[in-house]
Amino acid sequence: MLDMELIRKDREAVATALAKRLDPAEVNRALDEIQRLDQERRALISGIDAERQRRKAESRAYAQAKRAGTAPEPSAPEAERKQLAELESQLDEVQSRLREAMSELPNLPAEDVVPGGKEANRVVRTFGEPPAIAQVRDHVELSRSLGLVDHERGVKLGGSGFWMYTGIGAQLEWALVNWLIEQNVKAGYEFLLPPHLLLDTAGFAAGQFPKFYDDVYHLDRESAPRGQFLLPTSETAILGAYQDEILETAKLPLKRFAYTPCYRREAAGSHSDERGTVRGHQFNKVEIFQFTLPEQADAALEAMVGHVEGLVEQLGLHFQTSLLAAGDASASMKKTLDIEVWMPSTGKYKEVSSVSWAGDYQARRAAIRYREPGGKQTRFVHTLNGSALATSRLFPAIVEQFQQPDGSVLVPEVLRDKLGTDRLTPLR
Repeated sequence: MLDMELIRKDREAVATALAKRLDPAEVNRALDEIQRLDQERRALISGIDAERQRRKAESRAYAQAKRAGTAPEPSAPEAERKQLAELESQLDEVQSRLREAMSELPNLPAEDVVPGGKEANRVVRTFGEPPAIAQVRDHVELSRSLGLVDHERGVKLGGSGFWMYTGIGAQLEWALVNWLIEQNVKAGYEFLLPPHLLLDTAGFAAGQFPKFYDDVYHLDRESAPRGQFLLPTSETAILGAYQDEILETAKLPLKRFAYTPCYRREAAGSHSDERGTVRGHQFNKVEIFQFTLPEQADAALEAMVGHVEGLVEQLGLHFQTSLLAAGDASASMKKTLDIEVWMPSTGKYKEVSSVSWAGDYQARRAAIRYREPGGKQTRFVHTLNGSALATSRLFPAIVEQFQQPDGSVLVPEVLRDKLGTDRLTPLR
């Protein structure tokens, strides 16, 4: 959520930044409505304060007159209470509408983030070269021949967009998850295993609700009167765990990470570059997260991107890092860099991690603050998150990039001890 004070003081700068993401006319309509509601809210607050002061003054005057024996008949208290209650009710309604309007605004992109969609994304670094493969087989075919993934039984169990890891494939998936956990612990992140069912308040805090409310799986209201949903990413859980807290300044940056399956309603991929495990309704992901002071955020973003790049590099994969344009990044984020692995079968790169800086946008929604030692004023922290990593895309990248002419697949060196082999071989 944006700072209302910033909109009041520098609407033009806010409008210019939002125009990187939205149509300028749409931005101005939204800001017009927000400022109108803000003025109405402030007028109501002034009216309520004036009414309360008037009543206090009348009470004092009546008490003095009563002591002097000259007290007039008291005015009708019931009518006054009703008038005040009516003003307070109007204020509640206006504040609710203002909060809703503010919650629908996206974050302000950082200065170095350009307008536009995918076409405006910019590659900032490339690691290694695409492997030379004479006859490329895609990961679906390879996974079937190697007995790694059973797509048919996955669909039988969950429907379209689901799969089941099997045999050495299940071991490879689990080895990836465990290796990523170990690496994130080494990098100084504290490990969390959060609930997979979250309250709607966590979805709002992360900026996913209300805009993307329909993209997740919700429990029915009879089962969950407060509103519950299956988490789409553990970013939502880590942020939500610290809602309404004042963090100790001395402990910032606070570094956390979590492993969870992720559940999403998005359409399962039918295009050639989204087949297999590349896109589905459930997948495994390890997510890193930082709560920082505002002045720590730039360094934290750089460190998180470097950490994720290091993980993919250790796996021996060819990949690139791209700075996303405003229209291709999440609406909650000021700045996002994607780490994208090469998929030989499609000749395209696929994102395995989005490392993002939200500024204080999420912290405002979640009321997560810090207080300087000895100070009374609180300020909002900055939040950053990133996949480290999404295994459902690492898995096919490993299978495709390390495929051999004999149909086998080499295992990345860092995973060989966990799997007890250096090569996956076709079933006989």
